[in-house]
Amino acid sequence: MSRVAIVTGGSRGIGRAVAERLAADGQDVVIAYASNDAEAKATVEAITATGRRATAVKADIADERAVAGLFDEAERLYGGVDVVVNAAGRMALSPVADLDLDTFDRIHRTNVRGAFVVAREAARRVRAGGAIIGFSTTQTRLLYPGYAPYAAGKAATETLAAVLAKELRGRDVTANAVAPGPTATELFFDGKDEETVERFRKANPMERLGMPGDIAEVVSALAGPARWINGQTVFVNGGVA
Repeated sequence: MSRVAIVTGGSRGIGRAVAERLAADGQDVVIAYASNDAEAKATVEAITATGRRATAVKADIADERAVAGLFDEAERLYGGVDVVVNAAGRMALSPVADLDLDTFDRIHRTNVRGAFVVAREAARRVRAGGAIIGFSTTQTRLLYPGYAPYAAGKAATETLAAVLAKELRGRDVTANAVAPGPTATELFFDGKDEETVERFRKANPMERLGMPGDIAEVVSALAGPARWINGQTVFVNGGVA
């Protein structure tokens, strides 16, 4: 029987790379996406072209009814859920003193409430042998100016994974977070000039940006063979410090 993965934010960027990698690993994939129907359709088609099964479900991850429906659909189509990867996220950069609180609320609705809603449903439904994987950011350690609203919310994901791993004692289900460094995605490039991008490229000893596939490789391990990693945040950033 195939393992079944739900990947939120799975239509673009790192989420899409994760969905495609898990499919390549032999898992059936349910992609949750917020709004872009065309991107979600393209991701499903890319996966099904390889012979794996995939479907896309539009869902607001901060809405508990929508998330319950997402899991219902995965169970209806494929019989259960083994892996949940919450790659959905929202980012805005601003000094704390200048941050518009409506923007703050939008970021935290997705990155904090959404992370909790998805983790709660996953804790109720993921089968034995499964894995729950959240997404943090290396900015929880780098602490660059302007990243406070984003990094603060993502730090909650690290705490959530550590506590959830303990709460799942005896279930044979792992809970971890992945913390990418600067990665070449639309989200990363938005609002950055070439000088800023180059500074990020040079910030790690590898002297390049991460690629979505670099992150997906680590998620693949946590979702499958890396069973002895539990309750951890794994930093995937080329050595930036």
